[in-house]
Amino acid sequence: MTKSELIQRLAEQNPHLFHRDVERIVTTIFDSITDALARGERVELRGFGAFSVKRRDARTGRNPRTGDSVDVSEKCVPFFKTGKQLRERLNTD
Repeated sequence: MTKSELIQRLAEQNPHLFHRDVERIVTTIFDSITDALARGERVELRGFGAFSVKRRDARTGRNPRTGDSVDVSEKCVPFFKTGKQLRERLNTD
């Protein structure tokens, strides 16, 4: 599901809200999560999961095409861990 599909579905489920208001709400939530992660904070949505930032150390990698050694710098990557309720809902038989 894309962001625009999410907005469309939420707008259909909430006909009392204007489409532009639903779009603003979704954008605000995503921006808030992004800003918190950029500050190095953890964002936890109970029952859904937790977003955090993991730091990857600098290392020496290999170029798969040429086989040459390449220095890979340290970087931060986003990480998502599912919540218990989401995991259980996905794994029901």
